[in-house]
Amino acid sequence: MTTHLLYLHGFRSSPSSAKARRMGEWVRDHAPRVTWWCPQLPPSPREAIELLLRGTAGWPQDRMAIVGSSLGGFYATALAERLGCPAGLLNPAVDPARDLARHLGEQKAWHGEDGFCFVPAHLDELRLILPPAELTRPSRYFAVIATGDEVLDWREMSGRYRGAHLRIVEGSDHGLTDFDDHLPHVLHFLKLAPPP
Repeated sequence: MTTHLLYLHGFRSSPSSAKARRMGEWVRDHAPRVTWWCPQLPPSPREAIELLLRGTAGWPQDRMAIVGSSLGGFYATALAERLGCPAGLLNPAVDPARDLARHLGEQKAWHGEDGFCFVPAHLDELRLILPPAELTRPSRYFAVIATGDEVLDWREMSGRYRGAHLRIVEGSDHGLTDFDDHLPHVLHFLKLAPPP
């Protein structure tokens, strides 16, 4: 049974994203005893991972789970490999050091007025975080992958998580604006809800 749930947002996103808020609301309404943590991640990947490892240090690894969207899916994979817990991934980034190289400089956050600067050192930090080429236990992952993702290649995502539980969505988009259709499947995989 999952008692602790960590949600990781994507690049330029925040705990105010639609998916993060929707999951947080579900936990509050249906599983109020579950410890829910959805932190604002710093732009530095090294600082982000350090924050997450500190914040989950006291969590029971056999009863925790992670959900990550886009860059958060990359972080979720790295943490799940390290901690041995299950992870739900939403259009997860596969090679963010490559993909984010064109986003160096000042960035505007999607939510709120704050921006941040994404610098070359952050790309180096992403390369150091890279999870193993082959997942140690693909069965611990459930990935929702949209063929209509306008940011990431769904074929690359599917290949990366070969052997995992995959929900390939025809169409949709990077933000999974139809997230309510997929949330019950994520919750079931993470042992938070019965089968949809």
